[in-house]
Order: sequence, then C-alpha cells, then structure tokens
Amino acid sequence: MGQRYLVVVDMQHDFVDGALGTSEAQAIVASVAAKAQAFDGIVVFTKDTHYNDYLQTLEGKNLPVEHCLHGTPGWELMPELQAIRDERSSFVFEKTTFASLDLAMWLAEENVAEPIESIELIGLCTDICVVSNAFLIKAWIPEVPLKVDASLCAGVTPDSHKAALATLRSCQVEVINDPA
Repeated sequence: MGQRYLVVVDMQHDFVDGALGTSEAQAIVASVAAKAQAFDGIVVFTKDTHYNDYLQTLEGKNLPVEHCLHGTPGWELMPELQAIRDERSSFVFEKTTFASLDLAMWLAEENVAEPIESIELIGLCTDICVVSNAFLIKAWIPEVPLKVDASLCAGVTPDSHKAALATLRSCQVEVINDPA
C-alpha cells in the first residue's frame, strides 16, 4: 500500500497562547506533538503566514486581529512541534490564507508518484484552516481517504468545532475520535 501522510495545521503560538489562543488549543498541544512524533508516515506542517499589510487584506478587514506575522514569535510553531519538524526534516507549507494550494498540489503530485494510502489532518482551527485544507485536498485528490482527528483539533469555539466536524462528515471526510 502507499504512504500515509499527517498534516499538522497551524500549531503556532498565536493560535495557542497568543493573539487568537484558546484554552481548547492549549489543551491539545501535547497530544498533537505525541501523534506527530509517533506517526509512521510523512508528517508535514502548515503555518498561517501574514505580513505587515495584514489589516489591509480582506481577511484582516474581517478579522482585525494581527496574528502570525512572518518572523514574529506568534508565527512560530509551538516548541514541541518545532522540535518534531526539525527532527523529521518535515516540510512546512506557509500559507497566506486559510488553506495551502501548494500543499494540495504537492500531495496530488505525491499521489501520482506513489498512490497515497491516507491523509490525516490535525491542528487549528477546525472551523477555518483545518476544514479549508481538508476541502482543498479533497478537491485535488478526491479518491484518497481523508481523515480529521476530532480529538486533536480545536475550533475558534467549541460550537464552531462541532459544526466543522459535521460539515466534514457531510463531505465524506472521515472524522475519527469523534465525540458526536
């Protein structure tokens, strides 16, 4: 069978303990790191990446909270995840919007080279970047099994996390460790 991939989405300071941090995000850091450390496939990371013009972008106008500004402490991966990224020499996909087209296209190319067994997403925020990346990947490689681990994701709020999981399920993304 093919390779398995784990995509760790936006486990950055600003989403955990910074400008947009939540207690739910803080609660999953150790478990996300443990999953990435033990994963027996290819682990890749995404990083939400904005620049000094963030407040002039459409996202910045809709969410006027500067976050994940390139090169700032809030943009950095949580130390536990950065250590795994360094140890495994994992790819990092910087993205200036909710999902990474580069990641989806790269996974599609990987799938052509060797059929992918499965892709699993974990991280932040379930209701924005996790769901957006899942749908973009699903659009590029619809026949590859795609999973989201509900226990290793956190949303902007607990209710939006649950709503995103329902949306993922309705679009044939397998939600594992689902409390629903």
